[in-house]
Amino acid sequence: MSDRRPAAACQSKDGAAQPRVAIYSPGLIGLGHIRRNAAIAHALRSTLRPVIVMIAEARQIGALPMLTGVDCVTLPAHRPAEGADRRPRFLDISDRDLSALRSAVIESAFTSFEPDAVIVDHLPLGTDNELRRPLQRLRKRGHTCCVLGVRDVPPVTSGDAPHAWPDRAAAAAIRDYFDAVWVYGDPAVYDPFHKSRGFPRVTVPVHYTGYIDERARLALTTDHRAAPISPPSRLALCVVGRGHDAEVLAEAFLEADLPPGSSGLVVTGTTIEEATLRRLRRRARRRPRVGLLERVPDPAPLIQQAQRVVAMGGYHTLCEVLSFEKHALIVPRVREAPEHEQWIRATRMQELGLIDVLDPRRLTPAAVSDWLARDLGPAPQSRRRIDFDGLTRIPELLSQLLGKTRPPMARAAGAHA
Repeated sequence: MSDRRPAAACQSKDGAAQPRVAIYSPGLIGLGHIRRNAAIAHALRSTLRPVIVMIAEARQIGALPMLTGVDCVTLPAHRPAEGADRRPRFLDISDRDLSALRSAVIESAFTSFEPDAVIVDHLPLGTDNELRRPLQRLRKRGHTCCVLGVRDVPPVTSGDAPHAWPDRAAAAAIRDYFDAVWVYGDPAVYDPFHKSRGFPRVTVPVHYTGYIDERARLALTTDHRAAPISPPSRLALCVVGRGHDAEVLAEAFLEADLPPGSSGLVVTGTTIEEATLRRLRRRARRRPRVGLLERVPDPAPLIQQAQRVVAMGGYHTLCEVLSFEKHALIVPRVREAPEHEQWIRATRMQELGLIDVLDPRRLTPAAVSDWLARDLGPAPQSRRRIDFDGLTRIPELLSQLLGKTRPPMARAAGAHA
């Protein structure tokens, strides 16, 4: 039986005006998640002024500038991989020992910090269920609000049903340990509560925060800007993460013909495989007008400078493309069955007239060349079509959950009115 208490009971243990917030990142997924959590931390600090501890893998949190008023508890890293691979990335220990170590660190942090609110990213029980015991302890203490934050299109967790997140285990964890679910998206784009077969299992309030405005995030992290690479009107940018799909896209871009007077740049994520980088370096050396930037922790400043962007269909990349209203060719991951969340997201954005989509099975250098040469007209009006008020709404939602009465909050710097 669930021991979930009413949200009104989620209040600071001592009634203090400065609540304590812990933000957990699982680490197996890309740096975009930790960037989003850092943006949320900044937005909370600029409004509610809480004390914030971020719990994340050391190499991930170390890739970002330290946030004012925020500090970190770091976890040893898992190897970034898809599927069930949870091997240690650096430590020479078993996966079981790694999970036990990470869980003990998290539990110790919760016990010492005594958060009034915990925001969990993506996985309700964390990687390998490492949050189960720490969350059980928090529930017994009885005054910590727990929120699960998820992307606009949930991942598929069941092989027999598309859009089946959450499965029964995840739904039970949400019921037992969480007070709310925040969907970092706009139901006008995709409404997982009504389109996902698993979402009706969620028995706590579900709130749509809106997307994260990357302009606001960069305004909040002013030391995280990049020097201009080339005149923004002439830069064609290709952004890729890791894996075979990313390599194929980068190679197609490197072999494509650039329009006269323009330059190209391939930007890779921090977890890209070294073998892939070696192959991309060889190709880039043969293309005098195309550069290669390796292991970039935050591509958003470069996307801001680009005229056109070629990328995959991940949540954070699309947030960046749409925030800066760039012409974009998205080549999403595709799985035969069920549909991949990148394909769902990209095709929906295409239906709204905000991006162009290329089926990866039709990806060739010629197809990229053709798109780069086309007259695409005015920039898409993304922010008029989609709710990008996430960094404004999240502090409001947390304030409501904590049961505090506060004056109207100023909008995050750079947010769209």
